[in-house]
Amino acid sequence: MQQNLFTADPAALDLPDADVRYYPEFIENGSALYASLLEEINWRQDTIQLYGKPVVIPRMNAWYGDENAHYGYSGIAMAPQCWTPSLLILKAQVEAFLQLNFNSVLANYYRDEHDSVAWHADDEPELGLQPVIASLSFGATRRFSLRRKSQSGSAPVHIELESGSLLVMAGNTQQFWHHQLAKSKSPVLGRINLTYRYVAEIKHGK
Repeated sequence: MQQNLFTADPAALDLPDADVRYYPEFIENGSALYASLLEEINWRQDTIQLYGKPVVIPRMNAWYGDENAHYGYSGIAMAPQCWTPSLLILKAQVEAFLQLNFNSVLANYYRDEHDSVAWHADDEPELGLQPVIASLSFGATRRFSLRRKSQSGSAPVHIELESGSLLVMAGNTQQFWHHQLAKSKSPVLGRINLTYRYVAEIKHGK
């Protein structure tokens, strides 16, 4: 049986084989930070190979971290850019709260309701067996969903991620659960998501 990383908290989600916590008002001045991050981060839009064809992913992203914190997913190799002032300040706040260290962050910019990320788990080998993913949200509220990997067709669990919120996934979450941010049927403004991580096994791409 896994041990929870966190102490008892009313924001904990009751999910089997998972340790997921949600703190809706973790960061103040979310709107101001959204504007700063939008300008400060060097955004790019990557292309992946899907069934042998190039597909542009429906969001902008960027990878920042310590010098050796190389990362990759879906065939995309990401070398770390140097930390920006805002990313370092936010990292320090998350680290102090969780009493953990992070050496990298994946930033995603969802420009409108058409941008999304499909079902997946953050289970790349370089993140370790039980990674802690600390996810900060700024801008528009978007629905974040989780579903059990082994129960095909089961109803997903939804969380409305608000600006300034912190979502933490730890323990066996990535081993047993997928998560996604689906496209929205209603118009929605931009959202920036920062997922702080620790690259445990240094790799240069995949």
